[in-house]
Amino acid sequence: MPEIEIRPALKTDLDALLSFETHYETSHVWQMDSTNDENQVSASFRLARLPRTLKQDYPRPPALLTSRWLESGIVLAAYHQDKPVGYVRISENIAPGVIWITDLVVKETMRRKGIAKALVLAIEEWGVRRKVKSVSLEMQSKNFPAIQLAKKLGFEFSGYLDHYYPNDDIAIIFTRFVR
Repeated sequence: MPEIEIRPALKTDLDALLSFETHYETSHVWQMDSTNDENQVSASFRLARLPRTLKQDYPRPPALLTSRWLESGIVLAAYHQDKPVGYVRISENIAPGVIWITDLVVKETMRRKGIAKALVLAIEEWGVRRKVKSVSLEMQSKNFPAIQLAKKLGFEFSGYLDHYYPNDDIAIIFTRFVR
């Protein structure tokens, strides 16, 4: 992993952070199957391999990220050689004692180098100091790289929100309890 520094994002870095390519490539998706009848409601997700790797757009448009960024109190950024290479944005207002990671983005040329992991662990450490109970990470059911990261870090599937994103995609939630 390249040597990085993680600190609160600076407003002066906002343009650079929001200029990152946010798409991702995926060869798998989690498909949802649901049943809803008179006596039972159930939902399950199954891993499906795609016939070819697809390029997926980030679920939120940059304009929405800018307005939400300004509303959000906590954004940490990863810096390599004093240049921003990734960021994580959280919300503390979704449920008491829960940190909710809403955006996790790494500059395309710096991906798969441990930066996303370092950002998530930094948020977790920040949460431990604030005595939170858990950290939740939201992502599209299509975002197989993020799902793999969440599982690798010990997060467990904890739910989903249908039609959650502006493009109506499902958000799946992974949670890890912190000590």
